[in-house]
Amino acid sequence: MDITGNTVFIPGATSGIGLALALRLQARGNTVIIGGRRTELLEQLQAEHGFATVRIDVADAGSIREAAARVIAEHPQVNALITMAGVMKAEDWHRPADFLATAEEIVVTNVLGTIRLVAAFLDHLQAQPKAVLMTVSSGLAFVPLAVTPTYNATKAAIHRLSEGIRLQLADTSVQVLELVPPSVQSDLMPGHADDEQAMPLDEYVDEVMTLIETQPDATEILVQRVGFLRFAEARGDYDQVVGVLNGHGR
Repeated sequence: MDITGNTVFIPGATSGIGLALALRLQARGNTVIIGGRRTELLEQLQAEHGFATVRIDVADAGSIREAAARVIAEHPQVNALITMAGVMKAEDWHRPADFLATAEEIVVTNVLGTIRLVAAFLDHLQAQPKAVLMTVSSGLAFVPLAVTPTYNATKAAIHRLSEGIRLQLADTSVQVLELVPPSVQSDLMPGHADDEQAMPLDEYVDEVMTLIETQPDATEILVQRVGFLRFAEARGDYDQVVGVLNGHGR
């Protein structure tokens, strides 16, 4: 991915990694359009940072279609989509009546939302001389956190989806990248922004930008810290890593 000169749409960029990445990309000379559900927050970020904005709810197929049509109409040069929007919630699978609605919400947002976003933009992206589709998975795609089983599963799905899309689009102008965050200090889950075990947000996004710039042909954006999870199975210490991640031996 070229580090500058793009027009980038990032749904889910009103906070956390998405917003931090939007600010870094804007500072490097990219035009950035951010999307989110809260109109007042979008207006605030537009006033503060000069972003173009569009309201979008990635759990709503109609909202995705409307937002994509608006982005393409107002920014026909858009050549990069970063599918940042997602949800992470704890679940207790001892009681199906308690977790089922949460699990369904996570699947609709993280998996169907990503698929629908890609479908809405792919014709346009393929028509660009150079384009980027960046999906967002997680280190938890490779090693499970016990309290978030559906989130883990959706991010594993995004990893495999990204690999399949990359193979199919190899004959097009679209570069398919997968951003694979470790635990990062953000508001993805309550209390996570203050988790001392998580990677500081600015540190994470700074390393991501360096990787994008120095590895323009990469297929996965892997900061050093996420390697502990990403390569556990390949190293042969998967069981030990599961134990460390979940605070117990195995």
